[in-house]
Amino acid sequence: MSRLVLFNKPFGVLPQFTDNGLAGSSRPTLSDYINIDSVYPAGRLDMDSEGLMLLTDDGRLQARISDPKFKMPKRYLVQVEGIITDAALAELCSGVQLKDGMTRPAEAEQIADPDLWPRDPPVRFRKTVPDCWISLTIREGRNRQVRRMTAAVGFPTLRLIRWSIGDWSVDGLGQGLSRVIEV
Repeated sequence: MSRLVLFNKPFGVLPQFTDNGLAGSSRPTLSDYINIDSVYPAGRLDMDSEGLMLLTDDGRLQARISDPKFKMPKRYLVQVEGIITDAALAELCSGVQLKDGMTRPAEAEQIADPDLWPRDPPVRFRKTVPDCWISLTIREGRNRQVRRMTAAVGFPTLRLIRWSIGDWSVDGLGQGLSRVIEV
């Protein structure tokens, strides 16, 4: 059996076990939250993003989760600046032209504000600029792809939470907490 760790990564945590940044840096890393030997991240999640990270001790499972050729769906809850239009959602669903090429079609819909943990620091609130939430599911994983996609259709990302990867979800898992399952 392989171990799979589901981790709800907080905002500002490096998605690796060590900080190879500036000398004397004290940025939080996975090692501040995960104390399990021989597990490694299956994919990455930017420091300024929150939500589900999967870690495993099985190299084949790690590849199946993170390699785009397997097209494992990754669902994100995305707070965007402005009230998203049907045209922008349609563009996300058909694929978006980015500098590094066209994205694969995504699943996108506007959703009600989700009941989530507070973010530290909170997203800047602006009285004169509305925002809304979308659910966006992609099957590839380019660098900062979701942020670039929403910006390309005119709705910059304010907060980004990876909610699920395949059948695994962060639902019911508190921020900064992890759960180990055997697969």
